[in-house]
Amino acid sequence: MTASTLPSQGAAQAGGIVFERPQQVRFAHCDPAGIVFFPQYLVMTNGLVEDWFNEGLQIDYGAFVTTRRLGLPIVKLDCEFVAPSRIGDTLTLSLSVLAAGRSSLRLSISGSAHQQLRFRTEQILVSTSLDTHRSIPLPSDVLAGLQRYLPQAAQPRN
Repeated sequence: MTASTLPSQGAAQAGGIVFERPQQVRFAHCDPAGIVFFPQYLVMTNGLVEDWFNEGLQIDYGAFVTTRRLGLPIVKLDCEFVAPSRIGDTLTLSLSVLAAGRSSLRLSISGSAHQQLRFRTEQILVSTSLDTHRSIPLPSDVLAGLQRYLPQAAQPRN
């Protein structure tokens, strides 16, 4: 894989399933230069995590936050912006789980269009109580749902 190309859509990453969704680049995403303003990629990745919860993990993200009072803030973020995206582009956003700890998830998220990598991020999210704002263990339903997304090397050992 070169810096400007991606593996085929839906490909497994080292044994884990990749969650993918299209994202239309809209006027609101762009700066006066006519390209995606880089913080907008983070808004898109946050939306992808919410979609992954709702559709991939089958956990209602809205209820996760509002009813269960749980959060998943990003505590570490590494971004690389490879090529510009413009209004009208359709990005394929891809989420892979790299690892899961007691209270954290390490995710890889990328965006591509026309088989060209546009950006990639590696994020560490930590499970927190929204009441105490302290880290807590990942809930059992989250752990159960993400098992099929974990690479084989990161699968828990019995």
